[in-house]
Amino acid sequence: MRYTRLKKNTDFQKLFKRGKRVFSPHITLLYAPSRTQIMGIALSKKHGKAVRRNRIKRVIRAAYDNTVVNLGCCYSVVVMPKADVEITYGMMERELLSCFKRMNAASQKSPD
Repeated sequence: MRYTRLKKNTDFQKLFKRGKRVFSPHITLLYAPSRTQIMGIALSKKHGKAVRRNRIKRVIRAAYDNTVVNLGCCYSVVVMPKADVEITYGMMERELLSCFKRMNAASQKSPD
């Protein structure tokens, strides 16, 4: 399943204001229901120089692309990794799967 990338600052701000949060040890996910699958990445300069930030984004996109099939319905998602951790593909995949399980459980509980 392919997803659309979240690019506009206004779309990021809407999710930061209205979205729900799911935490794992190395990432935080902001999410809100939407019509299509949308994903954005929020990184700061605390993660390092441009080369390292771009590598982190590539790893997150690849892991998200492979794990998004486990997401029950369509969401707008912003992935925010924590700055003090070296991110690997396997770790990111596990963290996304655990966050997706919590998102699905929360959407089953609440009648939103």
